[in-house]
Amino acid sequence: MAEPVLWVAGFRALCLQALHPRVMRGTWQNTAFTDPEQAWGRFLRTSEFVRVRTYGSLAEVDRAGRRVRKLHATLRGTDEDGSEFRLDEPELLRWVHCAEIGSYTDIARRSGLPFTRTELDQFVDEQRRSAAVVGLDPATVPGSVAALDEYCAAVLPAPSLPLKLLAPAVSGLGFATLPRWARRLYGIPASPLTDVAVTASLLALHEAIARGPGDRLILPSTRAARDRARAVQRSRQHPTAA
Repeated sequence: MAEPVLWVAGFRALCLQALHPRVMRGTWQNTAFTDPEQAWGRFLRTSEFVRVRTYGSLAEVDRAGRRVRKLHATLRGTDEDGSEFRLDEPELLRWVHCAEIGSYTDIARRSGLPFTRTELDQFVDEQRRSAAVVGLDPATVPGSVAALDEYCAAVLPAPSLPLKLLAPAVSGLGFATLPRWARRLYGIPASPLTDVAVTASLLALHEAIARGPGDRLILPSTRAARDRARAVQRSRQHPTAA
């Protein structure tokens, strides 16, 4: 989660989440995306939530989860037919979670981060705890990379699904990493050659970041939290002899 290249995954997740009509409609109706200050504020709050969820203490995660669940419980969206829906419906929360975690694993794999398929499956399984933080039953959330892929394909399987998107893609590279079926839903041609080119770009980006700016691309609060977590892990692995 501390790899700077995973910023691409964040933008990819937004593009994938927006393909769910209700998720997009409910988010748009409850956020003034046309107001740069409000849109940027939402982005920063989301980034802070991910930081706390990843590196925070159990007490900090519990507080952040209560705030998010309380907020979501108050928000409503309206479908095209006028019917109202809650933004904390399990179907919507599950899609948002799976789009986020699936994006992390895909970008990690394609950018050459040194993780095996088993380790990525372990990451997906562990992230079911983060799903519980926003109010989902972990048992209803995919626990492996394959299960994530199957879930996404089952939710939005048809390339011809009519969809009116209300916001443009926020990142060219993040958008280009979407699965081919997702790019087709946006009306963009998708070919295996594009995937090869994007994967090569991710590898080059990760290599450039590793040799260049590195930690400077990580938010200071995230960097500090990551360093504390690593220090705790090291102390557990190598306890000081009494």
